Amino acid sequence: MSLKDLYVGREISTVRDKSVYKPATGTRKCKCKQKLVTRQLGPGMFQQYTQQVCEECPAVKLEREKETITVHVEPGMVDGQEITFFEEGEPMVDGEPGDLRFRIRTLAHSVFTRVGHDLHMNKTISLVDALTGFSQEFKHLDGHVVTLSTEGVTRPGSVQKVDGEGMAIFDSSKKGDLYVTYTVDFPASLMAEQKATVRSLFGAADAGAGVATA
Repeated sequence: MSLKDLYVGREISTVRDKSVYKPATGTRKCKCKQKLVTRQLGPGMFQQYTQQVCEECPAVKLEREKETITVHVEPGMVDGQEITFFEEGEPMVDGEPGDLRFRIRTLAHSVFTRVGHDLHMNKTISLVDALTGFSQEFKHLDGHVVTLSTEGVTRPGSVQKVDGEGMAIFDSSKKGDLYVTYTVDFPASLMAEQKATVRSLFGAADAGAGVATA
């Protein structure tokens, strides 16, 4: 399943091709049991052995049968979780059939990484946005818009927590949180005029000119 499928839920229809027992002509031995039999061989001599005792039941035959099954993947299900269909497994001649189990496997997502009920993502911002603050939007897994913003300085590697924007929680109306790790996109180089402007802005115009004395 994709991460989006596990966030919003999904229904999948699949064809189940299985063997089933059908009535056939004739009879067969069934409900067989092992019975302990004692036989006298002579005066004071006895022999014990087991003997199979069976009943007569209507004969059966195996036939292939196709059936459409709808698998309901609920929001918040986790990797490895199983969805069970009772008695949809392999048949038994004189017993109940087994169960059919679907096990969730999650595909990797290009933006989000799931950790428990939380989501993690990396976000790259410009150097200007990192220094002056920013407000940016992105679409979540279900299409709703989430706004990331800050008015202060964002350092490389800073992590922002956004409450309630993580994964849906199975069998709950609550959601986990979103953690955004920021990467700052520094320019590859600066021209001389740009360097002078940066030094002027940050009060470093005289840096490196000499050693001050008191």
